[in-house]
Amino acid sequence: MFTLAVTVLALVSAALEIRAEYRGPRSHVYCFKPLTMVLILVIALSDARADPSIRAVALVAGLVFCLMGDVLLMLPSDRFVAGLACFLVGQIAYTIAFTAGIGFSFSVRSLAPAVLYGALIYLLLAPHLAKLRLPVLAYIIVILIMTWQAFERWNRVRHSGNLLALAGAILFLFSDSVLALDRFRQRFESARFLTLSSYFCAQLLIASSLRQNFLF
Repeated sequence: MFTLAVTVLALVSAALEIRAEYRGPRSHVYCFKPLTMVLILVIALSDARADPSIRAVALVAGLVFCLMGDVLLMLPSDRFVAGLACFLVGQIAYTIAFTAGIGFSFSVRSLAPAVLYGALIYLLLAPHLAKLRLPVLAYIIVILIMTWQAFERWNRVRHSGNLLALAGAILFLFSDSVLALDRFRQRFESARFLTLSSYFCAQLLIASSLRQNFLF
């Protein structure tokens, strides 16, 4: 019941944050964006306490770095590179979590779609990145490796926790793709809704993957 209550609070907070992005006031963004991630972090911590494994510790660390990235990106001054660095470390932590206990998996068949997707996104972004080409390329590579290893974990050990992690990783990749296309290529009105809704769902699914059942 505790996890269910915190999950509901996180979803309400996420909805209020998305509303504030469009209708304001900006102070609500400063409140509800980090609050949503803190609530998701509480879910992960409640399960990590019962199972303080490398996977649990790495997953919690990933959430913490993503929270730091959120704070940096929502500040009035442009701290995109610092925020990107925090998310990159978060993706590395998630990759450690997804490979914990089973090792790094290598399958060309599952890697090929990730490489093709990454190449397409980078080709769409590259002409608009200027000095950010290398940082963005590095981030694309890292998040694709994270998503790839989430798939490999699910492919090797098919239980609900790993399926939640895979779904979260895919949503995270989608969220960052929309964010990048909106920021660097073409602004569009629904971008913030698509980015934030998929991002918060991704983090919630990844945080919940430490337990076999989603809510209980």
